[in-house]
Amino acid sequence: MPIIVTAETRLVVQGITGREGSFHASRNRDYGTAVVAGVTPGKGGQDVDGVPVYDTVAGAVAEQDANTAMVFVPPRFAADAIYEAVDAGCGTIICITEGIPAHDMLRIYNYIRPRGVTMLGPNCPGALSPGIANVGIIPAQVFAAGRVGLVSRSGTLTYQIGKELADLGLGNSTIVGIGGDPIVGSSFIDILERFEADPGTDLIVMVGEIGGDEEEKAGAYIDEHVSKPVVAYIAGFQAPAGKTMGHAGAIISGSSGTAAGKQQALQARGIPVGDSPTAAARLAAERLA
Repeated sequence: MPIIVTAETRLVVQGITGREGSFHASRNRDYGTAVVAGVTPGKGGQDVDGVPVYDTVAGAVAEQDANTAMVFVPPRFAADAIYEAVDAGCGTIICITEGIPAHDMLRIYNYIRPRGVTMLGPNCPGALSPGIANVGIIPAQVFAAGRVGLVSRSGTLTYQIGKELADLGLGNSTIVGIGGDPIVGSSFIDILERFEADPGTDLIVMVGEIGGDEEEKAGAYIDEHVSKPVVAYIAGFQAPAGKTMGHAGAIISGSSGTAAGKQQALQARGIPVGDSPTAAARLAAERLA
């Protein structure tokens, strides 16, 4: 069975009247996701391609039974949008917005965790359960349904590995982009725990990148708590120290957070690490053979 986004997902899109919000809301709906409402303050009563627009998330939840929110709101308003979705009763928040200040996310993190809310992002591509639901900006056409769980800090690398897996005849149970910012709503460990409990997932692919120590923490967790095979890929072997590479969280401080260091830490735990997305997909195929 899929995780995060399922057949029961009822999606409200915050910022649906904007260019990106309307585009991806339509793509998600065309894929089969139940996009039941949008929210833009002051534009309640309108619709976007037949999706009703509300002034508040509370209104969308009350009238359309929305349970999942996708945030396409500019950075300076995004934190308030997340709080609004949580307070309205949405149990899952997927924040696509990039550029939310870290101190705002720190407060949000400490607000959502005690409430049991699942959040992906910010600065993430979303989640896709192939053939069932797509919430975010993931190009679903390159993925196939199957039994490989995929969790990643990166967006585009996720797409490449998903395509590589499909080309090898392997599909995905769920693809989860947790986001590349220093503080995100869900960690690798949060998603690994869900994949471990998911009877529809036989193997997990973890895509990390330079910066921080989340991959090392995940390796320790896998060693103690995950019975399913895990393979990994770490982006950034050629990244220069002290330079942010793509994501706000992808920066090496001195000798800490390097791709080589993460690779060594994972391999020491018995987790094979591919030196390219193609190699990682092949490792997955070998483990399932």
